[in-house]
Amino acid sequence: MQCLLKYKWVKLLRSCLPEGKGIMASWTKLASRAAFRKGQATYCGHINDVCPGMWAGGIVGIKSILGIKNRNKALETLDTLSRLGFLEYELNEKTKKLSYQISDWVIECSGEECMNGNVYTTDGYGFLCVPRSITERLVKQNYTFDEADAWLDLWCHTVSQEPRNAFSFLAPVCQMNKSGALLTLETLGHRWNWEKTKVWRFMKKHGDVFALYRLPGSYGCLIFNKLYPTGTEVSLPSYDNVVRILDEIRIYAANTQKRGTAHEHMSRMIVWYSKRLLEDRVQSDADNEMKNRVAFFTPIYRAYFSQCWNCKNCERDCCSENISTALVPETNKIRGPCLPVDITKIAKERFTYEYIG
Repeated sequence: MQCLLKYKWVKLLRSCLPEGKGIMASWTKLASRAAFRKGQATYCGHINDVCPGMWAGGIVGIKSILGIKNRNKALETLDTLSRLGFLEYELNEKTKKLSYQISDWVIECSGEECMNGNVYTTDGYGFLCVPRSITERLVKQNYTFDEADAWLDLWCHTVSQEPRNAFSFLAPVCQMNKSGALLTLETLGHRWNWEKTKVWRFMKKHGDVFALYRLPGSYGCLIFNKLYPTGTEVSLPSYDNVVRILDEIRIYAANTQKRGTAHEHMSRMIVWYSKRLLEDRVQSDADNEMKNRVAFFTPIYRAYFSQCWNCKNCERDCCSENISTALVPETNKIRGPCLPVDITKIAKERFTYEYIG
C-alpha cells in the first residue's frame, strides 16, 4: 500500500499509540477517543450532540482518557494543547460538562452521519488519521520535544513506495521532506532540541518500531518503520541490499556536480535518480522473465529419402497393387515416405539434409 510524501495524512493504529511523556501522547489519546462521525453520544445518562473530531462528557472522562488522576493536571494538559493550537475545549462550571474539538481532524476519515449508532470508536480498534504536518507546530515554536513527541514526529513522516525514494520500496521509511531521504542524528537533534547522544538513546530504546541503518561514510542513516500499516507484513531489508541500492545511485550520479556536504549531495541524488533506478530494475526483471520463457534444445537433423527409389518396392498389375516385403525388417522404426527401408544400402547421394537451429 502506498503512502506517498504528497499525502496529507498518515495512519496511526489505535493499538499502537506513542507512550511516555509528551504533549503529543495526550493529543493522540484525545484524538483516538473523539467522535468519527456526526451523531449523538451518551455520557452519564446525558445525551450530547457531537460532530467529527469532538468529544463531550465531563472532567472524570477526560482524566480517564489521559490516564491522569489529578483534575488540575488534566486541565493544564488541555490548556497546553489549546495554547499550541491542537484543540479547543469548553468547560461549563455549572453543569460540569466538558467538551473538546480536535483542530486538525481529517475530514476524509470521517464516517456518515448516524443519529442512532455509535459515534465513538472502540478503544484500541482501527486506526487514526493523523495529519503529516501535526508536529510542525512544535518545530516552528522551537518547542523541546519529549519522547512521545519525537516518536510521533517520525511516524508522521513515514513514506511507502515513494517514487523519489528507492528505499521506500524495501520497507516504509522516514523522510522529513522532498530532499530528506537520508537523516542524521544531528539534524534530528536540532529539530527536537536534543543532543546527539539523546537521539541515539531514543533510537535504541524504540528499536522495536524504528530500525536505524547507518550508511557508509558520512552519508547519514535510514530509519525504517516496522509497524506502519501497509496491508502486508513488513520485513526489514538486509544491510547489503540497502548498500547495493546506494551504490547504484552513486553510479548514476557519477557525473553530477557535488554541492554541499556528502549527506546533502547524496540526499539530492536519491531524489533525482530513484525513479530511473526503479524503471531500470523493472525493465531488467521483464527481460529476465522473457529469457526464462525461451527453451534451448540441441540442433535437430532430419534425413529425407528419395521417394522415386523407395517406390520401386510397389508392384502394380491390372488386378491389384502389392507392396513388397521390407529389405531389412529390423529397421522398421525409421521414418520414410511409404514403408521401412534399409538405409545402409542406400547411396548417400539420395539423402537430402536439412538443419533446424
